[in-house]
Amino acid sequence: MDDPSASPKQATKDDVIVGLRIQALRKSKGLSQTALGVAIGVSFQQIQKYENGMNRVGAGRLGDIARVLGVPVSVFFEEGENAAAKEKTEAFDFLRVPGAVDLLNAFITIEDDQLRREVLALVRSAARMEQDLGT
Repeated sequence: MDDPSASPKQATKDDVIVGLRIQALRKSKGLSQTALGVAIGVSFQQIQKYENGMNRVGAGRLGDIARVLGVPVSVFFEEGENAAAKEKTEAFDFLRVPGAVDLLNAFITIEDDQLRREVLALVRSAARMEQDLGT
């Protein structure tokens, strides 16, 4: 029997991380919150709550999300404090930057290698210009 004095289950830091990864993967697949919700049988508001870390995602539901997104469930969790896990976390952080997923999706559709290099050079030049203006 549950301890009545115990606090209700609340979302944790891990729930926030899982939610952010759901959001990044959903966006990378070009799915709306509504489309993901329909695919797993919940409302888009529930998807919002998962992505914001407000609600915990149960194991079965996380399995459904992973199936729809075409990834293993393990991708939603930290893999320890090794370098690979830190790199993966940093990649998810980059994908949360507004416009990053759109930029990446557009970039990968460019088939010409030379044009890709030129686009990359343009973006790097813009970043340097912004840094120079800030100093």
